This record gives sequence, C-alpha cells and structure tokens, in this order.
Amino acid sequence: MATKGKRVLIIAGEASGDLYGGNLVKAIRAVDSSVSFLGVGGLHMREAGVKLLWNADEMGVVGLPGVKRLLTILSVFRVVSANLQRRRPDLVVLIDYPEFNLLVAGKAKRLGISVMYYISPQIWAWRSGRIKTIRRRVDRMVVILPFEERIYREGGVEVSFVGHPLLDVIQVTDEKSLSRSRYLKDRASRLVGVLPGSRINEISKLLPVMLDTAAALAKDIPDIHFLMPLAPTIRSHQIDPYLRGRDIPLTVIENNTHEVIQVCEMMIAASGTVTLEAAILGTPLVVVYKVNPLTYWLGKRLIKVQHVALANIVAGETVAPELIQHEANPEQIAREAMAILGDSDRQAWIRQRFAEVRDSVGKPGASARTAAIAMELMDAR
Repeated sequence: MATKGKRVLIIAGEASGDLYGGNLVKAIRAVDSSVSFLGVGGLHMREAGVKLLWNADEMGVVGLPGVKRLLTILSVFRVVSANLQRRRPDLVVLIDYPEFNLLVAGKAKRLGISVMYYISPQIWAWRSGRIKTIRRRVDRMVVILPFEERIYREGGVEVSFVGHPLLDVIQVTDEKSLSRSRYLKDRASRLVGVLPGSRINEISKLLPVMLDTAAALAKDIPDIHFLMPLAPTIRSHQIDPYLRGRDIPLTVIENNTHEVIQVCEMMIAASGTVTLEAAILGTPLVVVYKVNPLTYWLGKRLIKVQHVALANIVAGETVAPELIQHEANPEQIAREAMAILGDSDRQAWIRQRFAEVRDSVGKPGASARTAAIAMELMDAR
C-alpha cells in the first residue's frame, strides 16, 4: 500500500479532542499498522500509540488566556514547529482547538505538508471570518455536525461530513437491561444527575450552585437521589472539599458517565459536549454555565448563536433550558428542574426531540470514515 511507513503529526488540545484523536489513530492503524504518530494529546492518544511531544492537559482552560497559559502555548508551538521542520510528516491532523491549531496549519502549509482539520472551529458561532484562513491553510475540513458541511462548501473549503464521533463512544443500553436499582439508596426512587464539568475552574464556579440546588430539590422530593459521574479529568479528592459538611443524598461515581446519564430521570449539567451526550442517550436536562465577567461580556458581543448548549444548537430550538451567568442560581435551576420532573408529557417531548437530534448527527463509524480520508490524503502525496 502506498501509505507504508507514513508519518502523521496529530494535535488535540483538550480532553474531548484527545478521546476522538485516540479513536482516529486506532482506526488508521486498523487500515495500516505501519503508520507512525507523534503529537500533542493526552492519555487516549498515548494509549493508541502516539509519541507525545507535549501533554494537552496543560493547555485546555476555559476563558481568556493568562500569562502562564500563553507562555505554555508558545512553548508547545515552538516544539511542534521544530518537529514539523525536522521530521516533515506526510500529514498533519488538527483536532478542534483553533487558536493554536490554525497557527500549526499555517506552519505546515508553508512547509508543503498536507493538513486535515478534524472537528471544526465553531465559525458558525463567532469569528466567521476564520473561514478565509482555513481555506488557505487546510486541505480537507472534516466536520461532525450536519449544518457545518454547507457553511464550508459555500466558503470554498474542501469538506466532508463524517457524523459525530460520540456515536462511536456511547453505547445506548436497552431500557430493560438498565440496572437503576444498584444506584438507588435507602428509599429513593428518583435519580437526578449532577454534572459540573470537566475542568477545575468549571467545578469551582458550578458545583457549589449545583449542590445548593440539590439540597433544595431534596427538601421538596423526599425520594430523590443524586448521582455525580466525574469526568476523566477530575478526581474525587478535588471535589471532596465542596461536599464536606453537606447533608445531600448524593453518590459520586467514577468511570461510568454514560450509564449514569441513561439511568437518570433528568440531569443538571454544565454546558459542553455532555449536553449532546444527554441528547444521544435521551435524558432531559437543565444546562447551566458561568464564566468570568469579562469573558461573558465579550461573548455577549461576539457570539452569534441563540443557544450555548450543543444539543439545542443541533436541535435549532430550546429543548433543554439554559441558565447562564447570573441566571445560574439555585432558585432558578431548581425551578426549571421541578418543571421537568413534575411533567411527564414534557419529559416525553424532550426525549422525542433528542431522538431527532441523535438521528441528525449521523451514524456510528465517524472515526473509520475520517481514517479513510486521512489515508486518501497521504496516498495523494
């Protein structure tokens, strides 16, 4: 095969990108095991066989970059640039993380190296002018949301829609096979999820508010029990201080997020990929989010979409209530949660709309389809 012995530099700056990057590397290796990989990523990419130049955990922070983070990113860029210059890989694969990755794309293009961008920057939400930069620097944009393909095609960018890679990761369990009873404690009969995010700064802003909400709900619903599945990037000792001294019927769970989402009647969750996970699994939720005041002020002026939750953006309407910044307070969150918990017809409508969202983001196999595009680009060299 023409790709024998080819080399790929792959970069994922955050946890979700690391997961998708790891799955993509496995999919490419399933086609041609001789392809070698180096790059920036985390545990999933390392386990898939990527020689890491830098650990991505040091790069992913929500909000405006501070001096320390900026210096880190500059250091990573120097390392990546030196490896591009010295090793001249056959393909550069960039996953999301646009502020950094578009710089890398420019460097690779100047060196005559093919660039595949997997998981688009959210140009439909803000800074749409970036499509001009993408057109100059990227050989193929690989998108995972259905409406993105048209945007890039109209912008003159070579683009392929492959479906959402979450569909390769999430296993929807048959309702009869779900074991809710093992999560229920004492006399509880209703399960509600609490998902405060995957980053420490999200935890610090959102978890206290969510716990206050849980306490309020527990007073009104005696048979309620809360489940908190931790993101892979968060350890239980990091949330223990927030739980200390609180008398809330809550269980912290590690390494089983998708089953927990599916067994819950509803969730209170940070805005992020988890909202699409909830949609795929058919679980109603209330979405909350807080950022620092300056980031919020800038976002209000720059962001063009009406929704912040990915599930709502794909749906094109407010299926999951969104409470952002000052609205993300215990009283309003509890009110929205009670409105869902107390209305079976509304729950059924949310599940129906989420089923339509799941159908719209494609079918399983995104990683394999993306791997085929990567092989095509390497074969073309």
